[in-house]
Amino acid sequence: RPQAGGLMGAGPSCRSPTFLEPGVKKSAVLVEKTNVSPDTRRFRFALPTKRTKLGLPVGNHMQVYAEVDGETVLRSYTPVSSNADRGFFDMVIKVYGKNDKFPAGGKMTQHLDGLKLGDSIQVKGPLGKFEYLGKGRFTVEGEARSADSIGLIAGGTGITPAYQVVKAILGDANDSTKVSLIFANQTPDDVLLKAELDKLAKDFPDRFKLHYTVDRADGGWEGSTGFVDEAMVKAHMPAPGDGTFIAACGPPAMLDKAVFPALDSVGYSKGDYMSF
Repeated sequence: RPQAGGLMGAGPSCRSPTFLEPGVKKSAVLVEKTNVSPDTRRFRFALPTKRTKLGLPVGNHMQVYAEVDGETVLRSYTPVSSNADRGFFDMVIKVYGKNDKFPAGGKMTQHLDGLKLGDSIQVKGPLGKFEYLGKGRFTVEGEARSADSIGLIAGGTGITPAYQVVKAILGDANDSTKVSLIFANQTPDDVLLKAELDKLAKDFPDRFKLHYTVDRADGGWEGSTGFVDEAMVKAHMPAPGDGTFIAACGPPAMLDKAVFPALDSVGYSKGDYMSF
């Protein structure tokens, strides 16, 4: 007798429809908005049915489109909800208001912050060069790779694809991959998903190493202060060699001027790290 979920139970009526289609813009409706902090929101967007899955591979992102003052604006985002969730996806967004340095502020984040329940956004995906498949297996631009230890370096909102990889690894009891994360921000108040990351580090101390660094902090900050450098990579990333891979996501200046030079100095080969 076939077990549930076997071939006999995998007919079309049992499959969850997938929302994202490569190259096709799709609309999703805002159904919930929650304040995470004074300038950070969690947005929940409904998918067409309660059985629909987003269809975003782990490590990929999607583009969000908006019309702002007659101009089409697009930005890349990775939801924080899981691809196993059905009927919705969640995004955590830090809203960048107008200021002296950036008089216009963040056009997309301010637009999203102004959305009312029932308003919709357009998204397109999946996009990305890195996809985590499970149990240490992943692809880089379609090429199959594997690693025993994966290091992730994230800057600011670049945490979201890294967070998905961490969740995928730790959420599978049969995945023995060790994962390490350096998360860089300007100030402690800018750290997204800190409660979620701290809980994962506490729950999986043998599988997940977590380290924070900020540009500036007041007293009481327990992480590092300063840019990602050679010493920080040596202390908090898996050592270079067979079975190690590093993926980084953050502002280009951070990656090009700090992260990649630090990885080179420590001895990682060019084929063993990437931006995603």
